Amino acid sequence: MRAHIAALPDTEDGVDPTFRISESGPWTVLHVHGEIDMASAPAVRRAVVDLVGGGIRWLVLDLGDVGFVDSTGLGVLVGALKRVTSAAGEMTVVCGRENILELFRMTRLTAVFAIYDDVASACERVPSSPDAEVPPR
Repeated sequence: MRAHIAALPDTEDGVDPTFRISESGPWTVLHVHGEIDMASAPAVRRAVVDLVGGGIRWLVLDLGDVGFVDSTGLGVLVGALKRVTSAAGEMTVVCGRENILELFRMTRLTAVFAIYDDVASACERVPSSPDAEVPPR
């Protein structure tokens, strides 16, 4: 794993959310476990800020283990997309839970985010940037 992405926001035991990072080609996958709501959204924001600040340009946000997202959480997801794209990167979302997909549909965020059913499908996507190479490890 790249050293510059090893640090994640501190979370107390039992407090949502928790994070795990993996990599696939040029993509860094931030797996989020728990809920993304008013109380936990700042931790998600910090994780994305730390990753982008560490040089990550191609981010897959895996919400497969997220059971609930509120309006604050949606705002953090939109902010994450803006942060990644302002760094000349791309972000995709993995979400297979119908309750969260319905939230994306109701808010019309399906037109904003590239949403995939699983991490493997999201990582098959080739970043559109011509210099999308796997960063050195």
